[in-house]
Amino acid sequence: MAWTRLAGAVLAAGVGLLALPATSQAQVEEGIGYQTPAQGYRYKTSSTDWLGSYRWQGKHVWCVQYSLLAPDSTEAYKDRDELRTKAGEPLAPDVAANISYLLLRHTTDPTPDEAAALAHLLHSWTAFPHGKISLDPDSDFRHIAYDEKFHFDRLPASAQEAVGRLRADAEANRGPWTAKVTAPAKEQLVGSPGAWTVDIAKADGALVGDVPVTVELDQATLEDGKSTVELRTPADGKPLSVAVVPTGVKPTVKVRLDSPADKPIVHVPANVDMQRIVTTGGEKKLVAEASAVARTQPGAVKVGKSDTETGKPITGVALRVTGADGVQPAVRQDDQPLTGPDGKPIVLQTGEDGSLTVPDLRTPQEVCLVEVAAAKGYEEHFDPNAPPKACGKVEPAQTLALALTNKPNKPIVPITIPAGSDGAGVVAKAATTTAVSTGALLGFGGAVLVGAVLLGHVARRAVAARS
Repeated sequence: MAWTRLAGAVLAAGVGLLALPATSQAQVEEGIGYQTPAQGYRYKTSSTDWLGSYRWQGKHVWCVQYSLLAPDSTEAYKDRDELRTKAGEPLAPDVAANISYLLLRHTTDPTPDEAAALAHLLHSWTAFPHGKISLDPDSDFRHIAYDEKFHFDRLPASAQEAVGRLRADAEANRGPWTAKVTAPAKEQLVGSPGAWTVDIAKADGALVGDVPVTVELDQATLEDGKSTVELRTPADGKPLSVAVVPTGVKPTVKVRLDSPADKPIVHVPANVDMQRIVTTGGEKKLVAEASAVARTQPGAVKVGKSDTETGKPITGVALRVTGADGVQPAVRQDDQPLTGPDGKPIVLQTGEDGSLTVPDLRTPQEVCLVEVAAAKGYEEHFDPNAPPKACGKVEPAQTLALALTNKPNKPIVPITIPAGSDGAGVVAKAATTTAVSTGALLGFGGAVLVGAVLLGHVARRAVAARS
């Protein structure tokens, strides 16, 4: 079943089984369809009728108002009016919707069966016996009604099948339609495709299949990089799924399509005996769109902790993960602060290889790794008021590499007193070495000596007292 519209295609309100003067007959060009035996009425001159399309001024048209003059190439159509029955009564809403739908979906490159079936249905719905319109064979061409059974029985079996198929299609899928675009429920990431859906629904909520739609993307592309594409909804009536790759923070998907008009609109000829022309049923334009919030791809930071002198990794170093200020916590991809059980910026330890990795970080953002406490063997050079830290910017889908080094404590210098001397066997270990000037040492020695003299004097006095 073809759907893409012919450029400039126009449909006429009626199937023409005509009783035309010879001068007009020569100007009528039949299109796609079948010649069938004629339904008789007063002054009917032709032995056949035509069920199908006509070409009017180079355009395909269909006609209703059975037996009125078919559109010839010289007739101009100017006014617009609501399509009515041949008796002049308004069409029932469901009939008008059926006609609009069929004109939209079955008028591009139809088979002869489909063209004849469409003509038969259009005329059955608009030229049935009603009021002054009668099946009485004594009626003239202005008042003869369309004998539905007579014409159906004379169609080829394949065209009869098409009549049932088109009728069922119209009643199942007629308008009004609605269009809806739905963004994925899952969070969208810039550069990563997500499945958006397009629903074209009829009045009962069921989806219409095989509908062409134009998809336009903003701050997004398809996987092939295109931002505009012509697609069709699945023939089985399921939603159309479109893989959309966000390129910005607000990806938007818009769809445009033709839908059946609520009522067929006709162009009225100056000649009252000429059949009316109706434009295609696709005059009603539908537009729907939806937007989403897309985040950049998450990033990670990896820090390596090593000895400044040996380059060997340092394990078990506690590092706090913060923002650029070194105080507030860094932010996760879900915009939540990266905190520990105490509600403060999380603290992690380096592993056996001296490194740690923090994944799933919001990007872009500045991140710092701040040393919490000195590792064993590195206490001497750790300043808790200005702890070592490394900072950098985490970019989307990237891992920021940082490095921190620690200077080891100074070697411990043992002080040993030789055996046999005072204080033998005492060993003192100092974590630091202090250089003292010679003058200071002399002063310190003098003080020691002075103390020794005073001690001797006190001892002698004590001995004298005991004598």
